[in-house]
Formats: sequence, C-alpha cells, structure tokens
Amino acid sequence: MAKRRDRRVAPSPGRPKNRVESAARLDQFSDSASDRKLITIFVIFFIVIPTVSVLLYCTKYSTRASRSVTHVHQRGLVKTDVNYQEILTENSKVSENASHRYYTYPVLAYITPWNSKGYEMTKMFNSKFTHLSPVWYDLKSQGTSLILEGRHNADAGWLLELRKGDALVLPRVVLEAFPKELLRKKKLRDKAIDLILTECKEMEYDGIVLESWSRWTAYGILHDPELRNMALEFIKQLGNALHSVNSVRNRKQHLQLVYVIGPPHSEKFQPHDFGPVDLQSLSDAVDGFSLMTYDFSGPHNPGPNAPLKWISFTLQLLLGSPGIGTRSLARKIFLGINFYGNDFVLSEASGGGAVTGREYLNLLGKHKPALQWEKNSGEHFFFSDENHVKHAVFYPSLISISMRLEEAKLWGTGIAIWEIGQGLDYFFDLL
Repeated sequence: MAKRRDRRVAPSPGRPKNRVESAARLDQFSDSASDRKLITIFVIFFIVIPTVSVLLYCTKYSTRASRSVTHVHQRGLVKTDVNYQEILTENSKVSENASHRYYTYPVLAYITPWNSKGYEMTKMFNSKFTHLSPVWYDLKSQGTSLILEGRHNADAGWLLELRKGDALVLPRVVLEAFPKELLRKKKLRDKAIDLILTECKEMEYDGIVLESWSRWTAYGILHDPELRNMALEFIKQLGNALHSVNSVRNRKQHLQLVYVIGPPHSEKFQPHDFGPVDLQSLSDAVDGFSLMTYDFSGPHNPGPNAPLKWISFTLQLLLGSPGIGTRSLARKIFLGINFYGNDFVLSEASGGGAVTGREYLNLLGKHKPALQWEKNSGEHFFFSDENHVKHAVFYPSLISISMRLEEAKLWGTGIAIWEIGQGLDYFFDLL
C-alpha cells in the first residue's frame, strides 16, 4: 500500500514535510492494521470457533439426547403421584418411534395363546425385544414313551412376520413328563431331546425356553440328591445338544436354551431351591436363565406382586453383590417383570386372581379410586368395595416398571416380561 501511495504523489522539493507526515501516518496505519489483525484472530479463535463448535455439538447430539429420554418421561408420566384419570387418558398414547430401544440389555417377552394382544404387541414393538417366547408346548409322558404337544398353537403367519426382525423365537416347553422315569432312563432322556431338536428344526425356531424346575419341585424329586444331580445333568445334556445344531435362520448361530428358575426362598437354601451353585454349574450349557421375580404375594397373603427390595435380595442371593465379578453370570439372567396385577379379596374367605391391563382399566373406570404408592415395595395399589367386600388391587405403573429396569441395569441383567399381552400400551415406551 505504501508503494502505491508513493506512485500517486509526484516528487517535489517543496513537500518534504508532507512526506514525513505521510510516512508517520503510514506507520500509524500499519500499527492499526496489525492491531485489527490481532483482534480479528482473537475473535475467530476464542469466540467464533467455540461458538460454532457448541452449535455443531448441540445440533449433532440434541436428537441423541432426546432419544435417551423416553416418551413417557418427556410427558411427565413416570411418577408416584399418579391418578386414575391420567392412566385412563394416557395409557394408549405411545411414542411414534416405536422401534427405538432404551433398555439395551436383552429383553425376553412371553406371549400366551389365550391373550391375543401379546401377538399384536410383538408386531408393534418388535425391535424392542431380543427374545420372544410363545407359550405353546408341553412335553408329556405317553405310555412308556413321550410326546411333544403344542404345534397346533403355532401361528405360521405371525412367525413369518416376526422373522422380518432380529428377535429370536424360542417357544416355551413345559416338562410335564413323569420326572423319575425321565431322569432315570437314558432312552427317555434321549427321546425328549430328540423331540425338542426335531421341532426346532422343522419349525425353524432359534431354540427353546424350558420350564421344569417348578414341576420337579412339585413332584418332590429335588430332595433326593441323586435325582437332583440327574436333573442338572439332563439340562446340561439338552443345552449341549441344542448348541450342536445351527439355527436355520442364522447358520453362524447355534440353537439356544433359556432355563426358567424360581427365586430362592431364603438365605438358607433348601434342596428345591435353585441356587448360585446350580447357576454356575449350568452356565456353560444354558444361554440364559428366566428368573421368576414375581408372584411374591397370593390370595392367602395379599400384597405387592414383586417388592423391589425382594428383587434385589434375590439377585444378591444368586449373584453376590453387583459388580465386575458378577457380570459374567448376571448377563445370563433375565430378571422377571410382571405386566399383570392382582385383585385380592380382603375378607375371611380371601381369594382373588390376576388382573390384565384391560381389566385394570375397567376397574379404574368403575371405582375411580385414589391410587396409593407403597414406598417399601415400590408399587401402586388401591382399595375398592365389591358388594360390601373390600378388595386390594395391585398393578404395575410406569414408575414401578422404571425402577425395576434401573435395578436390572445396576446388576447388568436382561429382563423377562410375563406377559406382554397383559400390560398397558405405554409400558413399552420404557423398553
């Protein structure tokens, strides 16, 4: 710029002072330009760039952050001070994004043929489940042999639609066969395993959920050390047999075995209790354990369905304290969460029974009750009168389910829902 200015001014002996003043002004201008340049650099590096970075970060992660908060949390529905009118109004409103998973550990969902809503929920929220278990099969004694009943329950159209997703289909098989004969005779054990493997192959299942421990307890065979050991060996044999066969749907994956277990009854384990030693013994042969942490109360001892402290106590009995040391076994646990409730009769006669979501909504509409929060158990309930007989109704709420999901996360376990056709629609927003 100085050279250009020199060219514009012709040399003149009469203007030496002007030349000096011009040079001074040029020096001033140069200093001023340097200052402005430094200011510009400062503004760019310390104001503009950080501001743009923050805006970019917010743009990139705001959606992700909002996705980490469930739809029902955003609506302020997950709370203890809920009222019946709010449940009646909001229960059917679910997130438009039904495919997003909030609970990132495995989710096993049971579906029963006597409750068709469960089939509808699996279609609507398919991506929220990792395992689906339709309650279809019974393995029974037939003369001197065995028979697997239940294929007539299998819904081919439903299975075809489900297989568009990634959830594994493992139908439940209840072992109803006479246990002493089954466990003592190798021929019958082999027959049972063959029946299960054949059904998995022909129906293209990804494995099974086996329920037998409760039946063996009812028959009283677990008090016999020899039969108890045979029972564990049979489960191992079945698990190893399933693992030796690849899934028809995914050749890189073997068939899976999920085993149903009940909660221990006390710190002092009884022979019929499934304990931590059993869990460790079967961990290689079994892919998951469906832990029935519900039905804590019954008609003769009315109360909460699954007290939160009891759930934590049960996990501690099986796994020890939560932490890194328990993770390898905890990841195989599907912690039971009930989507049903109970309507107990509070009288000398006692009684009552299970309540589904549809029945619960009818009770709310009929009685317009004041819902109460039971802090110790972490459950909602209300009292009602039917023909001058007092009832206590316990049913899951968004906050009670949310607290159980947090407990499962703390331990690093999956969850098993019994059963999804019995819940309210907005429960699935939590998963």
